[in-house]
Amino acid sequence: MIDPNAAVDYIIKHSQEYATAKANVVYLEQFRKTQKAICFQSSLRSTMAEKEADAYAHKDYIVVLDGLKEAVETAEKLRWMLVAAQARIDIWRSQEASNRVIDRGTQ
Repeated sequence: MIDPNAAVDYIIKHSQEYATAKANVVYLEQFRKTQKAICFQSSLRSTMAEKEADAYAHKDYIVVLDGLKEAVETAEKLRWMLVAAQARIDIWRSQEASNRVIDRGTQ
C-alpha cells in the first residue's frame, strides 16, 4: 500500500538536505579551479605544461577531487530518493484513478 502523505513528508523532510548537498557539489566544482590555480602557482617547474601537471598531481588538488566525488555521490543519492518518492505519489494517483474507473463500472 502506498501512502502518498508519507512520500510528501519524505520530500519535505529531505529537501533541505538535498539543497545543501547540491550546493556542496557546485562549491567544490568551482573551488577545484581555485585549488588548481593555487597549486599551479606554487609549482617550481618552468613550462606551463609542467606546472599544470604538477597542479593536477598535487595532494591538495586530489583532496578537493575526493571531496567532490563524495559530494556528488551524496547529492545523487538524495536526488534519486526524492525522485522515487515522487514516483510513489504518481503511482498512487494512477491507482486511485483506476479504482474510480472500476467503481464506476461496477455500479
